[in-house]
Amino acid sequence: MSRDVSTKVARTLEIVERVNRSLDEKGGSVAEARRRERQRMNRALGRRLASVGVAVGVISLLTIVVGLIMPIGLFGFLAAVGVAIGVAALLFFWPGGSAAPTVPQDLPNGEMVQRFDSFLYRTRGALPAPAQTVVDDISAHLGTLKATLERVDALDPDAQDARRLMSVHLPGLVERYANVPPAYRSEPDAEGLTVDQRLVEGLDAARSALNEVGDRLAKRDMDAFQTQGRFIKSKYGEPGSPA
Repeated sequence: MSRDVSTKVARTLEIVERVNRSLDEKGGSVAEARRRERQRMNRALGRRLASVGVAVGVISLLTIVVGLIMPIGLFGFLAAVGVAIGVAALLFFWPGGSAAPTVPQDLPNGEMVQRFDSFLYRTRGALPAPAQTVVDDISAHLGTLKATLERVDALDPDAQDARRLMSVHLPGLVERYANVPPAYRSEPDAEGLTVDQRLVEGLDAARSALNEVGDRLAKRDMDAFQTQGRFIKSKYGEPGSPA
């Protein structure tokens, strides 16, 4: 009888966890990440449509120029229309990149943060619930990190730390986790930790490292502001001093 009760309690807790996860995904950081990903997709679609428009415009202009030089007739016009449709379809439906989410290492700081945010959003569904919580917290702080990194050179040591985390270390961790067969992810290792627990540890370490980079960069901005404020006060702030 006690085993039946334990089973029912476990099932109830599982249902509650699924409900809570569903509610969390409808709002909060997950909803914000979904909104940002939708904005990125809309921008990519806009760029693709612009490329299609330019290509169709060039073909139309060439058709007009050729028609002014020599008659092209109905078949020539239809051929030009067919070429325009073919080029437009090719540009619109051509794959924009690999189906697997990646974070290229040669992107500018701000664009790398956006690609990293997209990577987190697109891979979180394959992670266990505790790991998803850490991923959501990382994603929630990326807006501030992006605004800070955009003002810093890509070769800055702090920026380099953040870039390595976003493009190499954390994606590599998630990729290696995905390579582990699901049946082996709950088996403890020599230190008594499962693959899922190791994943959470790694993600949490990456979160702390990114937060530390953001704190150091923000501290530099604060110091620069305070230095400028003290300079202005010392030069112009004394009572009765000439401007």
